[in-house]
Amino acid sequence: MLTGALLILAPLFLGFAIALSNRRLMTAIHYTVEGLVYFILALLGLGLGQMDGLLDQLGTMAGQVSGLVVALLLANMAGLWLFHRWQPMTINADESEARPSYRRLFLAGMKPLAAVLFGVLLGYFLLSQLPMVDEVATWALMLLLFLIGLQLRNAGLSLRKLLLNRQGLGIALALVFSSLLAGVALIPWLDVPWHQALALASGFGWYSLSGIVIGDALGPAWGGVAFLNDVLREIIALALIPLVIGARPAMAIGYGGATAMDFTLPVIRSSGGLACVPVAIASGFLLSFLSPILMGVFLALG
Repeated sequence: MLTGALLILAPLFLGFAIALSNRRLMTAIHYTVEGLVYFILALLGLGLGQMDGLLDQLGTMAGQVSGLVVALLLANMAGLWLFHRWQPMTINADESEARPSYRRLFLAGMKPLAAVLFGVLLGYFLLSQLPMVDEVATWALMLLLFLIGLQLRNAGLSLRKLLLNRQGLGIALALVFSSLLAGVALIPWLDVPWHQALALASGFGWYSLSGIVIGDALGPAWGGVAFLNDVLREIIALALIPLVIGARPAMAIGYGGATAMDFTLPVIRSSGGLACVPVAIASGFLLSFLSPILMGVFLALG
């Protein structure tokens, strides 16, 4: 398990060590990452569809997902609220800022679910015996992490400045520690060892990573649980951010998790103004870096 965790983490650090300046190459990497995400999610669904007794396990999986979503929501909101009380952040949202189309964002949030559902149907009805699905998914994930490492390194962001952004760093750490506390509290509910519960709580909204990493280590059912937990975080964040960012910006930015630097950033920008952007990018960047590390470490303890 430790070797597998290191193999998964190595491409991320390798990609982060390489500096690129070719804009066309970075554009090609962007579209490759997008395609790989949906390919990996379809493979996750395929593994679920091939699982023996899938229909019998759906009820159990629904209970596990519900427990994770509710516990993480409550714990994250409490942790981020405490951080806001300690380090309050005030914003002046630009009311003239054009609001993003929430219908478009919601439909974009549905695409990952559609990719997984496509894979489930394919695996259940047509390709129930397709071999090497896990191996292909693992290699695809390693390539994805390498490319994401390249993106993070070449996004024009200074790691030093990101780490010195006190609000962003504090929000990220508040989310990490509150998520891990929720994971500990969920051990009896999930009925798994403590390190597996902590791994499940460490996705921070990065559903394409958590679904495959957890599924590779614990089986397709748990991979599905991890995926649904993190994709639901993203959907809830889209609804939550405009409601709370005016009074509690740390709670709005933090609950978006790793997506605060990409998918939920337009909502954060339009609802909270320009002052929220560097904080959201710093928080999302750090959580994107910590998520694979924490999952790899916790799963390696098994």
